[in-house]
Amino acid sequence: MPSFERESNRIVIAGASSLLGAELKSLLEESRFAGWDLRLVDEEIAAGTLTEASGEPAVIQPVEEGSFDRARLVFFTGSPEFTKVNLGAVRGATVIDLTGGSIGEKETRLWYPRAEVKLEKDLNYAVLSAPATVAVALLDALSAVGLSRLGLIFFRPVSEAGRRGIEELESQTSQLLSMQSTGQTVFDTQVAFGMLNRYGAASRENLLSISSRICAEVSPLVAKWGGLASIQVVHAPIFYGYTFAALVETAALTTQAKLVELCQNAGFHIWRNTDGPLGNLSVGDSTMHLELPEESPLQAWWSWGAVDNIKLPVANAVKLAEKLAA
Repeated sequence: MPSFERESNRIVIAGASSLLGAELKSLLEESRFAGWDLRLVDEEIAAGTLTEASGEPAVIQPVEEGSFDRARLVFFTGSPEFTKVNLGAVRGATVIDLTGGSIGEKETRLWYPRAEVKLEKDLNYAVLSAPATVAVALLDALSAVGLSRLGLIFFRPVSEAGRRGIEELESQTSQLLSMQSTGQTVFDTQVAFGMLNRYGAASRENLLSISSRICAEVSPLVAKWGGLASIQVVHAPIFYGYTFAALVETAALTTQAKLVELCQNAGFHIWRNTDGPLGNLSVGDSTMHLELPEESPLQAWWSWGAVDNIKLPVANAVKLAEKLAA
C-alpha cells in the first residue's frame, strides 16, 4: 500500500445524508479526528445537499471515479445496497461499514467493542447494529451461568428506514388525527398507532430481512457460547430507539444479583425501579439499558431494555476508527 495512504488524514463518509451519516459526522468532529479532511458522498438523489463539515459549508457529492482516492478511512452509512455497489471502488483505505452491506465478503470482519479480533488496516470491518450488539453482549455475559436459551423480541423504530420513515409516521399520525386517509409510500401500510409483524407487500422495508441481518451479524461470533439467540423483529410506532424484551433460560440456578453483575460487566446500564419507566425515550446516548431481570419458573428470567439505534453503532464505529488510527 502506498505510504501516503497510511499518512493520509482524509475520511470519506459514504451515505452522508443518512441519519447514521449525520450522527457520524458530528461525532467525528468532536473526536481525535477533528480537523481531518472530511469528504461527504452519497447516492445521486442526495447529491447537492447543503450541510457543513468542520464548521464550514459543505455539499454532499455523488460517488464518482476518484471519490475514495487518498482516503485513510471510509465509512459506509447509507443503504446496504449502496455499500455493495461501491465497496469495490475503495482502494488502499480501511472500510468501516455500518450498513451490513459488506457482511459475507471475504475481507470483512465483524466488530463490536469486546470483539477478539486482531485489527488489520487492510481489512474491512462491519460494525454490529444496535440489536446485534445487544444480542452478542447478552450471549457473552450469560454464558457464564450456563445459558441454555436466549429469546429476543426487538421493537423497530421508523428511523431505521431513514428520514423518509420518520416523515411517513409523522404525516400518518397527523392525517389520522384529522380523519384523513394516510400516505403509505415507505411502509405500504399504516404504521401509526399500531404494532405490526410485517410491512405492506410493496414496501422496500422488510422485517424478516432485518432479523436475518441481525442473525448474520451474531451467528459467526457465537461459536464459543454454544448457541444462538432466537430473534424476532416487530414494528413499533415510534421515531427513535429500539426497545426489546429478553427471555433468558439457564441450565443451573442463578440469582438476580449474579445476572446484574454479569450484564453490567458486559456494558449494560442496569435500570432500577427508582429510575422510573424504561422506554425508547429514556435513552439518548450510546449505552445499552437493561431493566432488573424478573424471575419466572424453571430458571427463566425476563428483562426489558432499550438502546439508541443511531448513537450506539456510530459510537462503536468511532471507537474502532480510533483504534485503527492509533
